[in-house]
Amino acid sequence: MTFNEDIGRAVASLHDGQAAWEAAGVSRRIEVLARWRNALLAGRKAVVEALIEDTGRKRISESEFDGTLRRIDYWCEHAPAILGRVSEGRSETAPSVYFEHQPHALGVVGVISPWNVPLLLSLIDAVPALLAGCAVILKPSEVTPRFAAPLGETLRSVSELAAVFKIVAGDGECGRAIIREVDAVCFTGSVETGRKVAVQAGERLIPAFLELGGKDPLVVLQGADTELAVKAALRGSVLNTGQACQSIERVYVHESLLREFLDRLVAAARQISITCDDPESGHLGPFIDLRQADTVEVHLEDAVAQGAKRLCGGIRREGGRAWCSPVVLSEVNHRMRVLKEETFAPVIPVMSYANEDEAVMLANDSSFGLSAAVIGPEVQAIEVARRIRAGAVSINDCGLTTMVSDVEKDSFGESGVGQSRMGEAGMLRFLRKTALLMQTGEVMGIDAFREGG
Repeated sequence: MTFNEDIGRAVASLHDGQAAWEAAGVSRRIEVLARWRNALLAGRKAVVEALIEDTGRKRISESEFDGTLRRIDYWCEHAPAILGRVSEGRSETAPSVYFEHQPHALGVVGVISPWNVPLLLSLIDAVPALLAGCAVILKPSEVTPRFAAPLGETLRSVSELAAVFKIVAGDGECGRAIIREVDAVCFTGSVETGRKVAVQAGERLIPAFLELGGKDPLVVLQGADTELAVKAALRGSVLNTGQACQSIERVYVHESLLREFLDRLVAAARQISITCDDPESGHLGPFIDLRQADTVEVHLEDAVAQGAKRLCGGIRREGGRAWCSPVVLSEVNHRMRVLKEETFAPVIPVMSYANEDEAVMLANDSSFGLSAAVIGPEVQAIEVARRIRAGAVSINDCGLTTMVSDVEKDSFGESGVGQSRMGEAGMLRFLRKTALLMQTGEVMGIDAFREGG
């Protein structure tokens, strides 16, 4: 049997189970997912240990697991209201026609997830899809595959779910094979791979929900509290070693605050420790994918060659892994790769601006538009935030999209396509509507269209 045949058989099996799963109703699906949640909690130790082994981070892996349980709880709590709303009435354009919408699950959804937050970003699409009545085939990243085995064990303990949720291992060819078979695809990852997913999905005319890269800007306004700004900027830039799509990767500071901001930021960045010498101690773990360290070095070399000043931080390689102490760059410009391409690391380029129009222009000067942040006096910050082209703008903090799951947002530019994975749309996107149209008035005859009256 070939690899493609294996995927084909798996998806065919999921199709066989999906109809009964959808017909069982949302209450039954919630009951099954609640039992799986208990199995997942019982398997916490094995899943977390696998995450730690792959990612080299302990506390964030534990937090990732607990955040995943909260996501399951959220969707189970809200699914009845989201899926239970009846959409019916009379057409405004044809008042004699009564309508009712009948929802249908998309079928089998392929989920292709990334390596930076392996468990959470595998289930962030899978759970609402399952509750909506879909079946799911999941391919985790081949960079961080170990959690899939203990996760699969928890699924096998809940037979009803195992019939509609399968996990497969593999590389890009596995992902391509999945897209050839499924009814819709959810992909989280790089723009480069996302384009390939979009092309393949487009060829088959299946829905594709793509959450891609980011190059999030932070604008620090005149009158901002620089201590607050530095605190938010540092966490927003370096958390998870900067390996998050919503990381702050560009900072624009009003020229009147630049010197103070840089001094405070460098002092704070130098206090950030890495876990190289002691995995149990430190703020930042290693790069999950070693190739990311190579990208950082290329970006830094390019920036320095064009006149940037490295004020602190850098790469440390040891034992086949690489760490990065927070890097602060000054005297940067938009010709540099570190301001244009996704770095995905704790690298903080800081650039000054003279007025709000310039700040907005700089923030919007990007092919990305995932999210952004503005820090400053509230009214002024809101006004600037409204002008930034991004799916979500945090005000007087950074990365608030990691703290909320009930607020819809859309990606701009190369940061993605498809409906929001947050808020009600995160579940409703897995449904199609059939309009049932009933004529309650007189049926029109063909004579109404006869030439000559």
